[in-house]
Amino acid sequence: MAMTIHVDVVSAESSLFSGLAEFIIVPAAMGEVGIYPRHAPLLSRIKPGSVRLKLPDREEEELIYVSGGVLEVQPSVVTILADSAVRGRDLDEVKAQEAKQRAEEAMRDRTASIEYAQAQAELAQSVAQLQAIQKLRKRK
Repeated sequence: MAMTIHVDVVSAESSLFSGLAEFIIVPAAMGEVGIYPRHAPLLSRIKPGSVRLKLPDREEEELIYVSGGVLEVQPSVVTILADSAVRGRDLDEVKAQEAKQRAEEAMRDRTASIEYAQAQAELAQSVAQLQAIQKLRKRK
């Protein structure tokens, strides 16, 4: 049996995952981070994207979309505190596409810089959701 590390993925709404994983890939602020058991301690912001978990005795990776948050790595446990999170299989492509279009329109019709920044954030989240959906499709 491969070495494992305990992982908790939680959001304000619920706990999405708590269990063992062989490795985790997280969309950290400066790029994707791969975490294996006994990883050095780490604290990082998370950007919108897919958290990928390789679970023991399963070929397919578990995919969880996060809209941002914080990653904490300790030698025996990884905690992902997401602003919001959705299991990959629960993502809705139609809603993500609509959100992307609304954000693009808001960026074109901006009236204040605060609205533009909000539209940019919404666009980044919807694009990350669509990328997560594409990753799931490629696996099938």
